[in-house]
Amino acid sequence: MSIKNHCIFTLLNFSTMLKVKLFAFIVLGIISTSCKEDENELKNLFSIENPTIKPILKLEESIDLVLQNKENKTIDSVIYYINDVKIGSVKGNEKLPFSLNNQKLGNKTIKALVYFDGKNIDITSGFTIYASSEPKILNYKILNTYAHDMKAYTQGFEFYRDTLFEGTGNGAGNTTGIKGKSSLRKTDYKTGKVLKSIELDDQYFGEGITILNNKVYQLTWRNKEGYVYNADTFKKEKTFSYNMEGWGLTNDGNKLYMSDGSEKIYILNPETFQVEDYISVYTNGSKIEELNELEWVNGKIFANVYQKDAIAIINPKNGAIEAILNLSDLKNKVTKHPDIDVLNGIAYNPKTKTYFVTGKNWDKTFEITVE
Repeated sequence: MSIKNHCIFTLLNFSTMLKVKLFAFIVLGIISTSCKEDENELKNLFSIENPTIKPILKLEESIDLVLQNKENKTIDSVIYYINDVKIGSVKGNEKLPFSLNNQKLGNKTIKALVYFDGKNIDITSGFTIYASSEPKILNYKILNTYAHDMKAYTQGFEFYRDTLFEGTGNGAGNTTGIKGKSSLRKTDYKTGKVLKSIELDDQYFGEGITILNNKVYQLTWRNKEGYVYNADTFKKEKTFSYNMEGWGLTNDGNKLYMSDGSEKIYILNPETFQVEDYISVYTNGSKIEELNELEWVNGKIFANVYQKDAIAIINPKNGAIEAILNLSDLKNKVTKHPDIDVLNGIAYNPKTKTYFVTGKNWDKTFEITVE
């Protein structure tokens, strides 16, 4: 074969291959589109919507899970899931009543896996659960006022063995040059004197802290890593990572509870740092985002809400805000300066059964009782 004929043959082969590939691409596209259309047509046969499944529901309500069978197909069975957790199954299209009282608050996706005519499809719907009642408004009484480091951009605040531990951030945005480095410190709460401290490198913005099993856990804001220290020596024992921003941190004596600036509080294993569960925080009328410094007190989570001079008291089982402590008057009792920032810092002293609260770059800490 001549070079010319060989080139022509090669071009013809190449052209044929392109045609074959193009044909296969078109056929596969038609099959894919056809399958998608068939699946959509099948899904359009059924619907989960009914008057009991309103967009917003409360914990005391119930819903009826039953399909609208638009073409009266013979249904063999249906399996129902909420947020991918199986809650029950029925034969045919029997009604499955479901009470919400043991659910957590927040967005819920209902999935129905429908078996019919030798086929199965899944269809979805959704709703949001809000708290059942308005939060109670709590009052407080100031027992004592103590000194607090004005350079401390407070991010975490917690008592351990009658010593006040504090985690601070960089105080980004400060204008007077008093911004300190992010730190972990022990303080004498009566004098405000810093007894022991370590600083983080400038690229790390310190966030919430908590103490569990003689270990201090400290978050960073956007570096997606946290640290474990020996509570006595402050020697760093471990670095752990997470996939969200770090805001507040507390513990229930067993698990860690972490906020990320959203309405969610994540429950972490303190050894593996894996997220095991979460709650979403809601009142009876809205979700509450920007949950900041956290404190576990007698089975409840106390949370600062960023830019709000109030503390939310949260049920850790379902995320409902049960009460609100309005502390807006406290900012009028601290020294005004350009770098003063919001209320942030809740430390419960189990020995005195009192609460210690402060703010970012505040020069005072207040010991209060809650009424």
